[in-house]
Amino acid sequence: MEVMSLRPIIAVFISFFFAILIFLTGNLSENLRNLWSLLAATIKFTIIATMVPSILEGTIFKSVMFELAPGITLMFRLDALSAFFGLISSMLWLISTIYAIGYMADDKNLTRFFGFFALCICATMGVAFAGNMFTLFLFYEMLTICTYPLLIHDETSLTSKLGRKYLIYTLSGSAFLLYAILMTYNIAGMADLSHNGILGSVTNRSVLYSLFLAYLFGFGIKAVLMPLHGWLPDAMIAPTPVTALLHAVAVVKAGAFGIIRVIFNIFGYATVKDLNLTGALSYFVSFSIIAASVMALYQDNLKRRLAYSTISELAYITLGASMLTLSGVTGGILHLANQAVMKITLFFCAGSIYKKTGKRYISDMEGIGWTQPVTMTCFTIAALGMIGFPPFVGFISKWYIGIAAVEADKPFFAFIILLNSLLNAMYYLPVIYKAFFKKVPADKLVKFSEPHWTIVFPCTVTAFYTIVLGMFPNLPGFPLSLAKTAALNFLK
Repeated sequence: MEVMSLRPIIAVFISFFFAILIFLTGNLSENLRNLWSLLAATIKFTIIATMVPSILEGTIFKSVMFELAPGITLMFRLDALSAFFGLISSMLWLISTIYAIGYMADDKNLTRFFGFFALCICATMGVAFAGNMFTLFLFYEMLTICTYPLLIHDETSLTSKLGRKYLIYTLSGSAFLLYAILMTYNIAGMADLSHNGILGSVTNRSVLYSLFLAYLFGFGIKAVLMPLHGWLPDAMIAPTPVTALLHAVAVVKAGAFGIIRVIFNIFGYATVKDLNLTGALSYFVSFSIIAASVMALYQDNLKRRLAYSTISELAYITLGASMLTLSGVTGGILHLANQAVMKITLFFCAGSIYKKTGKRYISDMEGIGWTQPVTMTCFTIAALGMIGFPPFVGFISKWYIGIAAVEADKPFFAFIILLNSLLNAMYYLPVIYKAFFKKVPADKLVKFSEPHWTIVFPCTVTAFYTIVLGMFPNLPGFPLSLAKTAALNFLK
């Protein structure tokens, strides 16, 4: 049942409103700037959370703002997938805002930073709640533009080079995405996301194959599917709150979310299965899963190791969706949330270590577990989750995808998951061993304390989620219930 409501519009634009307040008043008062940031995050999360119970009962919230041209409207539509992505993003944005306030406290240009930080989540919600591909494209590009000032925040020659590389990659993808959307409007007469496929009447298979590839390239750059991933490892020179935003809340998740929308709302389950569009895609993303993990093994810089881990883990989302089974699609969607919670914890911890000790490299982190025990305990919890140890949350989504591989009689993909878990252990466990068990000579042992509570507290909250979401995944309103609802809707 669809109901017209203003709540999707408010949920999207509330952070836009507060971003304006931040830009106007942020230089007048640090406390006021922080207040606007926290209020925006809290209100957005509350609005989305209040809609979740109705969505689980089958309600879809819809808002139409205006029509730009015949058949082209700015429209928001909140279904189970939208609510899933919006809920996890808004929750983590609230936590990230607390972290950013502590981490960036002594930095420069903070009004610009927090203003664009708020605009990024506005764009992310626009992507999540888009009712058609036109709306999705507008906010997808807004996300690119608003992320750029955050990436180059330090204003060094390295960040300028990163900014150019980021724009070259993402705007190239945008060109392919715009082409695909225009072709969809031309072929189907619309590009609404309220249908389970709008291209079923197209008989020219070559057109459909080329259109699918254009969409895949357009979204694949932000989803960091190899070999389209080159911008992400270099982005690790940005401030840690920005890298956490990139990996858990906004940019890369928007790309993965777009791929799911294309598979199930633009092409549809029946068309994708008939053309076997995801057959080759499954093997393609399996390569990303393993290759990125192998590259992570050789990274001594902790944030770069986490970046390659993200490339590997993001591919699980596409792999699950490409299975075209209830278990696979559920697992793929669920991994949007599970990977986000674990990866943001790991980046928070990396930032905590650097903020207090100045250490970036794993080889320099002997004994850090005893000087920053809270930080490294949180890191350990998230790392074990990424490896796939039960009862941590990473096990749940990987289990669903593995079960889907067995159910679909594709044991190769179950092997990929097991192999990657082994690789995860090979690059996470040495960090934990070095932190807690590597003996440090007394003359080299430096006693550090934890950083400010605004940095440590977010780490503990997301680490707690890593445990609770893994131990009690079936609680009503938790991500798994929304993921199952979305998967069931797609496979009707």
